[in-house]
Amino acid sequence: MALGFLSRLKQGLTRSTQKISQGITAAFTRRTLDDAALEELEDVLIAADLGTDVAARIIANFRRTRFGREVTDDEIKSALAEEIAAILAPVAQPLAINPALKPHVVLVVGVNGTGKTTTIGKLAQQYRDQGLKPMLVAGDTFRAAAVEQLQVWGQRTGAPVIAAPPNADAAGLAFDALTRARAEAIDVLLIDTAGRLHNKAALMEELAKIIRVLKKQAPEAPHSILLVLDATTGQNAIQQVGVFRDMVAITGLVVTKLDGSARGGIVVALAEAYGMPVHAVGVGEQAADLRAFDPAEFARGLVGA
Repeated sequence: MALGFLSRLKQGLTRSTQKISQGITAAFTRRTLDDAALEELEDVLIAADLGTDVAARIIANFRRTRFGREVTDDEIKSALAEEIAAILAPVAQPLAINPALKPHVVLVVGVNGTGKTTTIGKLAQQYRDQGLKPMLVAGDTFRAAAVEQLQVWGQRTGAPVIAAPPNADAAGLAFDALTRARAEAIDVLLIDTAGRLHNKAALMEELAKIIRVLKKQAPEAPHSILLVLDATTGQNAIQQVGVFRDMVAITGLVVTKLDGSARGGIVVALAEAYGMPVHAVGVGEQAADLRAFDPAEFARGLVGA
């Protein structure tokens, strides 16, 4: 992981780190790890949005390995970072693009405001930098701002953007885009989608239709379905995974806005709850601010170890 991104990640996690670190320091300057201490630590972990399951698992491990010992706050932070890294390690998987597919079709889903469109733009920039040819599809035809935003990223990355008039059929747009992407030997087709959860049935039907028409051309498509989650929503992100899993076969997660949140622990809660690949985390507006993450570095950054 590049030093620049690591610095930004640590900076982005500062608010989460303070929440956990200060709580640990207050409870463990030097004391015996007894029931009262473990209860305080569990409260700190839950408050940092790691979730009750993760907190219970970590406390159980601490009880088994350190109960009755005198510990310092630094020892607790170091041990906590190891526990968190162990939870994150299996899910820290970058999104692998198969250039042989021409194109590898990536459907990007999530509620409005999570950063779907920006994530697509950042991914396009990264793929372009890797020598791949991306194409962007403005599939959220209900939001003019989303289309305009994607067109800006298209200009920035030199990637063609396939758009349609307002309220056009997103499935038809996706079908046309795939036709063109195949003709132009595009490597990665990134499809934006609407995220209007207030009408779940309509959204479910729209996503199902997009997938159905893609399969008419490429039975394996979409090859990846990414769910973009906003870290600032905390435990709501857990519920969103459940909702979208009912609609589509999500293959991986992207967690954005860690720089604006004291809830960095949500990445750990997601890993524990679903075990799905977390392909990338976002800590800022630039393309380089969206990266695959190193579980050990993320864990240390999160707890201030």
